Order: sequence, then structure tokens, then C-alpha cells
Amino acid sequence: MTDVTTSHVTTTRAVRRSDPRRDFAVIPSAKVKRARANWLMPAGLLVLTVVPVAAGMARLAELLGGAVVTPENARFFASPVPVIVHIVSVTLYSVLGAFQFPPGLRRRNPRRHRVIGRLLVPCGLAAALSGLWMTVFYPRPDDTGDLLTGLRLVFGSAMVLSIVLGFAAIRRRDIVRHRAWMIRAYAIGLGAGTQVFTQLPWILLVGPLGKPSKALLMGAGWLINLAFAEWIIRRRRPSRSVPPRPTLSYADSAAAATTPCEL
Repeated sequence: MTDVTTSHVTTTRAVRRSDPRRDFAVIPSAKVKRARANWLMPAGLLVLTVVPVAAGMARLAELLGGAVVTPENARFFASPVPVIVHIVSVTLYSVLGAFQFPPGLRRRNPRRHRVIGRLLVPCGLAAALSGLWMTVFYPRPDDTGDLLTGLRLVFGSAMVLSIVLGFAAIRRRDIVRHRAWMIRAYAIGLGAGTQVFTQLPWILLVGPLGKPSKALLMGAGWLINLAFAEWIIRRRRPSRSVPPRPTLSYADSAAAATTPCEL
């Protein structure tokens, strides 16, 4: 009788310790963790777009509001269409694109992912091509030299190529390559956000940017984004499946145990 009572008490205590309602209060469930992770990435990307989007909106208000023409903005007033296309397309591309990458959001609503993707492809191409047009045909500011012009041409062309390759991949139903090229394109498009953090310390500690320093710091922003993009691509790349080891039946195991080893 004593053994039965003791066993019952022990079992009851074990059940209480493993009560899921008590565990939930201490450790978040896997579902909560996944939901949190799905929103952390878009939130971080949106934070990175705050300064470029705000600067673009200020420039757009300046153009549409008829601000005073100065030597710094004269090129935009002389040909406003490319810069307006660039601001609108970059804003849509950077904001909507932030919600395309979390896997949980894609799985939850694949139709929304496809609809936004169809909008992001022309927006990304418009952003890159308008940026290339401005680089080639707008008069250069005083702090822009040949090195920065060359970097803008290289990374702008790389963004166009990445979008085209990503679109071609999804047409072939190659999701892995589609995702990789779209991540690279978005990383380049979001370069202006990272360039704020590469240039701001120099401005605060050293002073105004010159031609070499501006080119190197802007190039660093693009390279940081691309390096992080490659890390994301390789971290989530599906590994090759390893075939399971063959299992032996009970009879085979017994026969193997009784068979003498061959030297």
C-alpha cells in the first residue's frame, strides 16, 4: 500500500512539473518565437530605409512645391522626371521589399508574396535604371569624382542584372536562385541606408566629405550590404539530403552478432 501511494505522489509531482500551462508562462512557445522572428527582419530593414526615404520625400516636396533653385538642386529642376521616378520607385521597392524575405510571411500568404513581387520587379528596375541615367547625364556635384561615378555604374548595373536573373529564375520555378538574386538586388537597392552609417562618423569626426572619402564610404555601404546578403544566402541554403542509414531487422542483427569477424 505504501509503495502504491509513493508511486502515485511521484507521478502527480512529475505531471505538475510538466504542466504545459505553467511552462508556457516561463518559456515562449515555438510559434511565438517564429512570429517574432518573422517581424524582426522587416522592422530592421524598415529602420534602415528611414533616412533615405525621408530625404527622398523632402526632395520630392522641394520639386513639386517650387522651391528656390540653388546650385545644389539645379540639375533636378532642369530635368525632374528621372529623380521623381527614382524617389517613388526606390521608396516602394525598399518598403515593400522588406516584407518579402521572412519565410513565415511567404508561407502564410504566398499569393500576397507573388503580387508584391510583380510590383517590385518594375519598381526595382525603374530605381536602378533611373539612377544610372542620373549618373550619366546629370552634371556632377563638386564632391563626386570618377571613382564614385564608376561605383554607381557598377552597382546600378549589378542591381539590374540581379533583378533580371531573379525574375528569370522564378519563371523556371528555381526558387533557390530566385531568392538569392532578389536578396542581392535588394541589398544593393538598400545601399543608401547603410551609407548613412558609413558616412556619418566621418562627417562628425573629420568634417565634410571629399571626392575620395565619399566614394570609399559609399562603396563600403554597398559592400557591407552585399556581404551580409551572401551570408544570409549561404546560411539558409538547403543542404544536400543525406540518405538514411539502412536498418537491420532483428533476424539480420542476430545473424551478424553470431557471425565471426573476418580478418
